Amino acid sequence: MNDMQKIVVLGAGYAGMRMVKKLAKAKIDAQIVLVNKNTYHYQSTELHEVAAGTKEPADITFDVKQVFAKKRNVQVVIDEVTKIDQDTKTVELKDSGSLSYDYLVNALGFESETFGIKGAEENGLPLIDIDTALAARKHLEDTLKRYKTSHDENDLKIVVCGAGFTSIEYLGELVYRLPDLAKEYGFPIDKVKIDCIEAGPKILGMFEPKLADWGVKFLESKGVTFHVSTPITEVKPNAVVSNDTEFPANTIIWTTGVHGSHVIADSGYDEKRNRVVVEDDLRVKGQPDQFLIGDVSAVPNPDNGRLYPTTAQISIAQADCAAENLVSLINGGTTKKFVFKSLGTVCSLGPKTGIASIDMMGHWNLKGWLAAVSKKMIADRSTLELADIRTMLETD
Repeated sequence: MNDMQKIVVLGAGYAGMRMVKKLAKAKIDAQIVLVNKNTYHYQSTELHEVAAGTKEPADITFDVKQVFAKKRNVQVVIDEVTKIDQDTKTVELKDSGSLSYDYLVNALGFESETFGIKGAEENGLPLIDIDTALAARKHLEDTLKRYKTSHDENDLKIVVCGAGFTSIEYLGELVYRLPDLAKEYGFPIDKVKIDCIEAGPKILGMFEPKLADWGVKFLESKGVTFHVSTPITEVKPNAVVSNDTEFPANTIIWTTGVHGSHVIADSGYDEKRNRVVVEDDLRVKGQPDQFLIGDVSAVPNPDNGRLYPTTAQISIAQADCAAENLVSLINGGTTKKFVFKSLGTVCSLGPKTGIASIDMMGHWNLKGWLAAVSKKMIADRSTLELADIRTMLETD
């Protein structure tokens, strides 16, 4: 094609950042526009650490514009996407009007899921971005600090709603930090009560039973009480309700799950929980100029038909495939099928321990500090690849 193509990428999460990095290096005659609500990219898999206070926002963020400052074919627009008009091939933005595209890569990311439970949105503290993680941290610290003057036992009670990855990893960071908080604020740590409430029958069901049991017992030894097969029916300002049982607490962390961006439903896509089942080359059915990757996409596993879970690992793999397919289309070629092979699963239980199931050079089950090291290596590697930190630190 002789005319320069305009590629618009929505969202600077793992998928969107990786996509733009790949496209910027490709041999294509195209202008790339990256739209993101915030000026920064954040490591969403580490939000629980900011919420627990074991990391600061600066530890898990970097400036999006700075990453692409030397890429002349990349423009970064800081604005919020409100709607996508698939007929006119335009993206509506909150402050900047509309943006036209020849090709669209939608990687808008996730939002907290309340499942319509009464009071969840008003009374639960979600962990979905830097602002909510900081809000949860401030609430926790203020509430624990208040006990010294309030003597309200509920100030020392914490309920974590849900037992998914974020919940478990948050609990790990929380129990690691509590001794320091007790010294700082002068509350009796032996009176702290932590409940984790889960509707499903298992904790850490994605791991082999022995490994999952080790992780559960570790957290239990640090004071966490798990309640499985306990669906949440209501969240009050100071208690979580499951049918006839109340779990009183003045800190309620809401990590029951996520769904895709509301922009998906608002734009008329065929969706479920704001996720769209994509074609095998990651395009939208009937929209050959659109790719959906990351948390707004749903990718069936060809082996069993089930949808892959949305993880940073699969988001980065999707971006690699979608970038290759998009470059091929612009250059007059064809697309290939997305194939995903998981490298394994790692769940931290605080900064110094965890559990891991790794599929590299064989199958490895790890627990304790080895799992924590593998988690850190994976996080550091993704940061390095997405931000190109070595380039950013170079002096001219």
